[in-house]
Amino acid sequence: MNSYERRQKIVEMANEQGSVLVSDLSSFFEVSEVTIRADLRLMEQKGLLTRFHGGAGKGVPKIEQSSAGSQGEMILEERYRQAEDPKKRIAIAAAAMVKPGDTVILDSGSTTMLIAEELVKAGNITVITNNLPAAFVLSENPDVTLVVCGGTLRHKTRSLHGNITEFALRGIVANLMFVGADGLDASSGITTFNEGYSISAIMAQAARQVVVVTDSSKFGRRGFNLVLPMDKIDTIITDSGINEEESQALAKTAANVMIV
Repeated sequence: MNSYERRQKIVEMANEQGSVLVSDLSSFFEVSEVTIRADLRLMEQKGLLTRFHGGAGKGVPKIEQSSAGSQGEMILEERYRQAEDPKKRIAIAAAAMVKPGDTVILDSGSTTMLIAEELVKAGNITVITNNLPAAFVLSENPDVTLVVCGGTLRHKTRSLHGNITEFALRGIVANLMFVGADGLDASSGITTFNEGYSISAIMAQAARQVVVVTDSSKFGRRGFNLVLPMDKIDTIITDSGINEEESQALAKTAANVMIV
């Protein structure tokens, strides 16, 4: 079975089953998960599928495609409705902030990885990252200038840290930095229980605007290591699961909060 036939079969399976998972497709077609993700990305660009974290669902009906742009791209509101995974919706909103010519810093994490999957569709941008999975995705588009920070690999997050990584960021000026969070609250900012968090502060110093991308489950959690205080955060993108107490607390800060 060639790649065209495989992709057509994937679309058929998604339409019949409602959704398909990357791991299942990899086993079924006996190809790598990387190959399947590339297939799903291409099918989504054509409007045949709608990807979510770990798989894909049915494509957008033609009636909805008619309201898309000249490249067949769904408007943001339609893409939010299609993306059931909150992290996917957050990633779509984050990527929409990036303009042609921008320089973007991507920190490590699953949500920033999803942002990379959105940004790979763009062109004429520069992305600086220590996130190896994100770098791999972005490497597929030659119109994206990709800068990968060197350093010591942290296996848990598959990201690079340490003195070499920090040195690579010296003198960098970026338009946006996207950072995830293990924990976030209005009084402390971003906190974590992990090591290797110091790189986030250095990335933030290099960016004109710092954007936190995190689902609502992370609010109210507080680790013992401070990653970024609230006064270093410009925008927070999260989902509608955030409770009223946290929402009111954030409203008292200077950060712009975007609910998707």
